[in-house]
Amino acid sequence: MTGTTARLVRFGTGLLGLAALGWFLTGHAAEPTPEGLPTDWTHQHVIFSQPGTAEQAQRVGGDLRYWQQWYRQKMSRALAEQAAHAATYPVSSRVGSQQQNADWSENLGSGASAGAGNFPAKYSYLTNSWNCGRNAKPDYVVFGTGLQGTSGQASIVAYDNLYSGCSGTVPQVYWAYNTGGQMLTSPVVSEDGKQVAFVQTDGGFGIVTLLKWASSATESVTSPSTLVPVGLSSYRACVAPCMTEVFIVDGQGTEINDTTSSVFVDYTHDTLWVGGALGWLHKITGVFRGTPAEVTTGGFPVQVYPADPTSLSSPVYDFASTDVFVGDYGGYFYRVNSSTGVATRSAQVDHETGLVAAPIVDSTAELIYVFSSNDASTSCSSGPCAAVYEFTPTFASGAKPTRQTVGVGSTLTTPNPLYEGALDGAYETSTNATGSLFVCGNTGGDPTLYQITITKGVFKLLATGPTLASSAAGCSPVSDVPNPNISSVTSEWIFASAKASGNGNSCASGGCIMNFANKAWTAATAYVVGQEIMDDHFQVQVARTPGTSGATAPAWAIAIGGGTSDGTTGLTWVNQGPQTAGHAPWAATKAYALHQEILDSNGNIEDVNTPGTSGSTPPTWSTTVGVATKDGSVSWLNVGTLATASLAAAGGTSGIIMDNTVPPAELAGASQIYYSTQTNQTCGTSGTGGCAVQASQSALQ
Repeated sequence: MTGTTARLVRFGTGLLGLAALGWFLTGHAAEPTPEGLPTDWTHQHVIFSQPGTAEQAQRVGGDLRYWQQWYRQKMSRALAEQAAHAATYPVSSRVGSQQQNADWSENLGSGASAGAGNFPAKYSYLTNSWNCGRNAKPDYVVFGTGLQGTSGQASIVAYDNLYSGCSGTVPQVYWAYNTGGQMLTSPVVSEDGKQVAFVQTDGGFGIVTLLKWASSATESVTSPSTLVPVGLSSYRACVAPCMTEVFIVDGQGTEINDTTSSVFVDYTHDTLWVGGALGWLHKITGVFRGTPAEVTTGGFPVQVYPADPTSLSSPVYDFASTDVFVGDYGGYFYRVNSSTGVATRSAQVDHETGLVAAPIVDSTAELIYVFSSNDASTSCSSGPCAAVYEFTPTFASGAKPTRQTVGVGSTLTTPNPLYEGALDGAYETSTNATGSLFVCGNTGGDPTLYQITITKGVFKLLATGPTLASSAAGCSPVSDVPNPNISSVTSEWIFASAKASGNGNSCASGGCIMNFANKAWTAATAYVVGQEIMDDHFQVQVARTPGTSGATAPAWAIAIGGGTSDGTTGLTWVNQGPQTAGHAPWAATKAYALHQEILDSNGNIEDVNTPGTSGSTPPTWSTTVGVATKDGSVSWLNVGTLATASLAAAGGTSGIIMDNTVPPAELAGASQIYYSTQTNQTCGTSGTGGCAVQASQSALQ
């Protein structure tokens, strides 16, 4: 990049930042402070690699989700005045026993779940601080229960007082409502946190519901307030708690259902997009700031393919191209002009479950990633493959673009969908769409994580990672959590769950959520002993001696225990080996083969560098990376701390959202993940049912 271009990019981005962040300003002109940060399913699907030109900065800078992503990635949280007293709380860490207790687990009701492909939603009122229940505006997280709302069962519930460092009961029900229907999709929170939008179904009809909430000290999952909807014209002035409804109808005004498509809100234009049965795409304006109304002119609502009407999955509006992108359950992908409703249909790219997951749209690089459970090829064991397709926003009718296969495709009696993968922090911070896409594929066999390396927007390499389960159970969407507020040796993780037969140490062969350290190597970076990165072979490399990395990535040692030199300052790495879902503990008088690994009592991985038979009692393990421990006739090499953790989750989990609000040194339990289980289990002390869960990012403890 030339100096002139670089200055243009910085200048353009700076101006756009000031413009876009106007919604954040608090009145302190010299020190603008972000007001709040919503995190919901849409933030998994609209992502932004970093603008590399002034034109790219101009194109994406008007989208509030760009700035929300920027705060999650870049903002190391400063210690807020109100949080100063919390600095003495203990910080959770990994231990050799792989602690298994989620921070909290709350009963949503028997059979409750947000849904396999759905997500809860989180709202933090300040991006540089935390808010417990005692604050006037506490942080909160919203779960749909997936159950029919009644006087004794909430259809939607929110919790506050979220963090283990908060005083009093953690968490507390913030509000709970019976909205008269069953919520089978993901909620979306308004930019100011005061409203929630979602689709519910009632009597076979789909209803877009807009909700203003109010805190309550008496509501609960089993004792919710019942809301009666007000008219659309009355909603803006109604006093919370209140709600309004937009019934989903086809082009002839006949009410239809929606159990497959979550709402997507374009914050900038205050417009909501949602799909539904029979291929209808709906556009609703005035969602959070005006008078809600469905658009019934200019081609809307639009049936994207009348000749073969099939239910739509969740749509994604792309601010850069101004088109809406959506898949259907027949396996076709569409781009829809947001002004005219004209739809362009791809070739069929899924031949089994259909395109169940919404696409991931990179608005900066103008790339779209679409997830197929069965590509109808014969490329995988003489049968179909699961695959990721890479579209551009201007794809032509009948397009079937570049694909990367990710294991055997689903042809099971009960087929498994391919849910969305996740792009890593390296991709999102690159200026040329370079990084990794992690996908839980192999939909026709044991669910397996794959790493697709992307270089300048082009699929380059595929690395096969850990198998998550020992049966064709299927898995959840994948989430990537880069966290600028964790100062430990690892600050990025990928999360996925298996529905059954989980391979994690803590899963007892049941449903299981697992995480894997996946921080990418970076150039010219000072690394300390013990820091871990994931290389492009899906293997963990651990800093053995400190130093600064070179200008380009080294040729990584592939053999477990192998060493790699990096740069010119003495930095060396030791290969911990491939990521695996679980590790066996040490056993007495056992014959160990070369490069067999165990988890020692200090939470470190020990690799056999001299095979033999272990002693009758555990040795005193070295705690230093790269140092050997003698054990009977075996010699073990310390290859670093455990790079994965697991936690039982009955039936697997819903989609997983993150919370990066503050470093754990400021407040215990403030950098977390949230999800719900798919079936009943014991939910902490609140009974048995589908559980709303908060767990720590690093250790799932």
